Amino acid sequence: MRLPLLLTAAAPLALLAACASAPGAGRAPPANDATAGASSYGMFLAGEAALNKGKSGDAARFFDRARIETADPMISERAFTAALLSGDIGRAAALAPTGDDTSEASRRLGKLVIAVEAIADGKGKDAKALLANDSIAFPHKPAAALLAPWAAAQAGDVEGSLVRPQVRGDRLVEYFGQLGQAALYERAKRYDEAETDYKAAVSVSNPTEIAVIGYGGFLERRGRRVDALALYEEQLGREPASVAVKAAKARASAGKTTPPMLTIREGAAQALLAPSATMIAAKQTQLSLIYLRLLLRLDPQRDEAWVMVGDLMQAAGDADSARAAYSRPKPGSTEYATAQAKLAWTYQTADDKETALKLARAAAASGDSDARVTLADLLRADEQYPEAAQVLSGLIAEAKTPDWRLLYSRGVAYERMGRWAEGQADLQAALKAHPDEPELLNYLGYSWIDRGEHLKEALDMVQKAVAADPRSGAMVDSLGWAYYRMGDYKQAVEKLEQAVELEAGDPEINNHLGDAYWKVGRRDEAQFQWRRVLTLKPDDKIKASAETKLASGLGPDGPAPKVAGK
Repeated sequence: MRLPLLLTAAAPLALLAACASAPGAGRAPPANDATAGASSYGMFLAGEAALNKGKSGDAARFFDRARIETADPMISERAFTAALLSGDIGRAAALAPTGDDTSEASRRLGKLVIAVEAIADGKGKDAKALLANDSIAFPHKPAAALLAPWAAAQAGDVEGSLVRPQVRGDRLVEYFGQLGQAALYERAKRYDEAETDYKAAVSVSNPTEIAVIGYGGFLERRGRRVDALALYEEQLGREPASVAVKAAKARASAGKTTPPMLTIREGAAQALLAPSATMIAAKQTQLSLIYLRLLLRLDPQRDEAWVMVGDLMQAAGDADSARAAYSRPKPGSTEYATAQAKLAWTYQTADDKETALKLARAAAASGDSDARVTLADLLRADEQYPEAAQVLSGLIAEAKTPDWRLLYSRGVAYERMGRWAEGQADLQAALKAHPDEPELLNYLGYSWIDRGEHLKEALDMVQKAVAADPRSGAMVDSLGWAYYRMGDYKQAVEKLEQAVELEAGDPEINNHLGDAYWKVGRRDEAQFQWRRVLTLKPDDKIKASAETKLASGLGPDGPAPKVAGK
């Protein structure tokens, strides 16, 4: 069984991802909804149900209505949390738990939220007091430590703003603390110390895009455009697809206006990237979401954060909120093409292929490579293989060393078009570049097996793929089909039964198992499998195969062999 790889369906973003409903995306429950006149407990249950569905905006409103009617601190805490998740930070700050009858965890988070809201409102002295002296403990201590220098700067405490934050054993705090200190040194006009910090941040083996952009902007503001260009060029050598660094290089090359220093709110927002990444690594989705929401309260123009919101909302099945988030980056933003491409996928998933392709074509027209890959993937998903191959050929021609995934995708397109010689060449080139990739081993191996070519080599390939991913029904199916093609029907039945257990709803695997049953004389079971295929939305080829076998009563290629005792 072959599974073409979709290159951009779940493309990762640097440092963090989070999930949330976009601000304002949750609709207020209408006055005549099912909860009208409901008790506070009914409102609470409605809030829980909305929250479980990812509708945090609705949940916040339900919980708030329940809170008004009862003094239950637990409901107030849920209203606070839901307001955070929905992005209403001002409301969350007003609801922040403070009393002894609330949980310690909520009180700690409440302090952080109030401090962020204070920075957003320009009340640096209030924020500084809340963040001082480790007053906010685990798990929010890193976030508080990184925000504290920016609160001090906003409060006018220059020396306090230059103290580098530290949390023992937290390397992300150390790294982002140094970047923040560099920016704050520049604000204080202590340029030598700022450059020392920036140099340290980009001198690691794989510097972050944020560090390179920060140092490059500093160099440009100091009139050292040539040095900035060299820095950008070096980073592009490591990360040639970086849209932000490409844009910085283009701006510097054209001699356009240098980027301004980070504002205090922007710097504080950037500081929250580190704790967000920490929470994601710890699989604390809700806290990473909350940090991302706080980040966007401080800097709502941080477009990569909106893309991250969209990614996780789409994964959670909340297409409306995902679309709202993906729609935030505007033309001219370095994230615009990526956001539009991802927006297109939300419509593809909803089976609105026309809208998906319209958006993908518009994004690809920008020339962005990721957007063009998305267009190619959507075209393949819609079986528009000639145009997909054309788009991929353009990407491959532009690359000094083509990404194996591009070759793989074009190989799939060529194979589906019936241009097997070209498809095989691409698949073999991709395999040479990435010899241990299970998906690629499976696809090329299955293609040979289905054609009856290179069967021994193909068997070895799919065995290697199954060893790497034994829970893949598609790969176990390929192995079973290899045994079938080689005439070992007993082994074929064993493997294909395993494959059906793993992927019970796959029509091709069920069709293969029916053929194998027929070959070992298990006619009733074979016919059951073929009838089952017709209930699983097979493509035209598989549907015709099953219908023909059922109508003729002759099985895959003639009468079933006679089996002793039958």
